[in-house]
Amino acid sequence: MLKESIVAELKRICGDEDVLTTPEALKAYSYDGTTNWIKEPEAVVFPKTASEISEVLKLANREKIPVTPRGGGTNVSGGSVPWFGGIVLCTTKMNKIKKIDKENLSCTVECGVVLQDLNTALAKEGLFFPPDPQSFLGATIGGIIAENAGGPACVKYGVTKQYVLGLQVVLPTGEIVNLGGRTLKNVAGYDLIHLFISSEGTLGVISEAELKVNPLPPARKTIVAVYDSVEKAGETVFRVLENGVIPGKIELLDNWVINRIEEMMPMGLPKEADAMLLFECDGIEEAVQKETDKIVEIAKIYGARDVRVAKDMDEANRYWMARRAGFAAVFGKAKTVLSEDVTVPRGMIPALIRKSKEIAKKYGLELVILGHAGDGNLHPSFLTDINNKEHYERAQKAMEEIIYAAVELGGVLSGEHGIGLEKQKFFMRVTDPVAIDLMKKIKALFDPNNIMNPGKIWE
Repeated sequence: MLKESIVAELKRICGDEDVLTTPEALKAYSYDGTTNWIKEPEAVVFPKTASEISEVLKLANREKIPVTPRGGGTNVSGGSVPWFGGIVLCTTKMNKIKKIDKENLSCTVECGVVLQDLNTALAKEGLFFPPDPQSFLGATIGGIIAENAGGPACVKYGVTKQYVLGLQVVLPTGEIVNLGGRTLKNVAGYDLIHLFISSEGTLGVISEAELKVNPLPPARKTIVAVYDSVEKAGETVFRVLENGVIPGKIELLDNWVINRIEEMMPMGLPKEADAMLLFECDGIEEAVQKETDKIVEIAKIYGARDVRVAKDMDEANRYWMARRAGFAAVFGKAKTVLSEDVTVPRGMIPALIRKSKEIAKKYGLELVILGHAGDGNLHPSFLTDINNKEHYERAQKAMEEIIYAAVELGGVLSGEHGIGLEKQKFFMRVTDPVAIDLMKKIKALFDPNNIMNPGKIWE
């Protein structure tokens, strides 16, 4: 428990109503989007300005109290779980969209702005922020930057790091620093912005961001391709791309996910299919039509037994709603879900799927696969129960083998979820030790007392 004098100081900084210490509140901030990492903080604070963040961090640094930054708490790596207790610094009250600059295709936002709210505001100006993690209804911009979030649209538009022009960051020592600016090009000195992107809240608290945004595409089309073999679906992904077509999105759902979606929201998905791919083409109307025709042609050549083009936006929206329901279907079916976000070069998708199925069979487990196939980022998942020790350990071993298989195929152990607590032991084993040493030295430089989100990334 924090000393009463510390709690009193936090209340002086943030206000009585913005410091929580009740057992119910501490429980509510003890977990994130994972189902197997839980740890309660000793206090939760809701700063409303960068200055308040600064005062909280100066206090924590002086008293050597751990601070875990948190936005919507939607991350799925244990990153916002306060593993060493201390203070959860929740940014959800810093939720102002300060400026939308249509002329320069940029916007200025506070760290606690929810992605859906930002895109709703941008849409009124004919703009959008392309990275689209499936937690967009609750994920905040600060967390999205700290995790370098991705989502389905990355195949064409890239991940968050491609859209950050400038940052305001509060360092663990309480200093407020402004990095980057508002221009697309900026090579003035070291690129410090990118140290904070993917830093998982271990180097400081992102308080404000200048983001690049894009004009909304005038036309979209959705294509559904149905397969009797999930491997053939995987092959179609890179065949489409090697033929010069780059859709906005390419998503893969396996038989298990298709059937669970049909149980939740019947919409006529092919329940007997081994897999289906969802494509979305966007851009000017003529180009979208040509890309759609080409995808239909390639999907048929490479094994699709049925290819449909959604006749209108209503039908297209139903397909994409089903895709978004995929994770809910997985996480709603078991007490504990081990779901990873391994990523391989796109040409290796069929090999990763084959290997994952072999591993699942070896351990007698049911494998679920869905993911952003367009950028090689799959989410193999095992449904288990952390209270069933034998089954849980079997699922852990199987997932460990899938992660190493992805790395052996030239991939990485995380495409968009980050390391957090979930992948620490794998990170240490597959990352160049010199690189890890550099990261630790950077961490020590920014955070000499190791108060910022301690216990994350490396063991």
